[in-house]
Amino acid sequence: MGTLAFGIFDSFGPFEMAEFPTVAEVYEAHIREAQEAEQLGYRYYFFIEHQNSPVCSVTAPTVYLTALASRTSALRFGLMIYQLPFHHPIRLAQDLATLDQISHGRLEFGSGTGVLAHEFLRWNLPFAERHEMSAEALKIIVKAWTEDTVTYQGKYWQFDEALPTPKPYQQPHPPIWVAAHSAGSFEYAARHNYHIAQNIDVDAVIAEKFAYYRRLWKEYKHSGPIPHAFLTRHVHVAETDEQARAQAEPNLVMGFIQGGELIATGTPEQLAQHPTSHTGLYLRRVLADAHRPALAHA
Repeated sequence: MGTLAFGIFDSFGPFEMAEFPTVAEVYEAHIREAQEAEQLGYRYYFFIEHQNSPVCSVTAPTVYLTALASRTSALRFGLMIYQLPFHHPIRLAQDLATLDQISHGRLEFGSGTGVLAHEFLRWNLPFAERHEMSAEALKIIVKAWTEDTVTYQGKYWQFDEALPTPKPYQQPHPPIWVAAHSAGSFEYAARHNYHIAQNIDVDAVIAEKFAYYRRLWKEYKHSGPIPHAFLTRHVHVAETDEQARAQAEPNLVMGFIQGGELIATGTPEQLAQHPTSHTGLYLRRVLADAHRPALAHA
């Protein structure tokens, strides 16, 4: 049986940005909360990356994490996840290795593809090729962390004896997490011996998927302990379930609705070109969740 560790999965929503006079004050408030979490014994601090989106208003996450690293001393932190198609892999590898050095080895590297088509369209990135792009980027990042030079001829990036420096503080590199929802993602993570992360499915589905991952991991016969599994849940504590729901539900619903409305008012002509994308599914889930009872824990 593994050890259970607790962390904070932070969020920077549009409603919060509107409440503070400056963005700087929002960031400062969240860094103070991270410091308090560290003092209370929490082990991890994560948040998510989104570009062209109200889902998270930190568009330069490594810069923010560097500020957080300088104001904490024990908290392990990272982005869950970096949307790899949005990043130059050598540049990201160097930035994160620098951050790992500055924090004396407290960085956790969350990697993934992204699921909202409109974010890719606005940067003219090929949404349908995001999985292939992410796999190529992650392969290059690991090479940059573990090899003196990087020569690589891929579909999306090519390098001729690139000299990535520095190397990470943690050896051979920071822990690598993969955001896994599909069977293919779990197979990829199991094959490469990476940690896994989940934040969408209901408990019964997640239990089934995690069991599938563990079975695959054993079939690959990796040495060492099985990687960790990350799971996000909204939790609000009050004296009773009723009180917790009354306090938490309006804020949860507001966050879902505001995010969904801002995405929906984007560029319909572009989104219409991708009817099978996750964007429409996301919006339908947002509207459905707005009318469902919120989760409350006492």
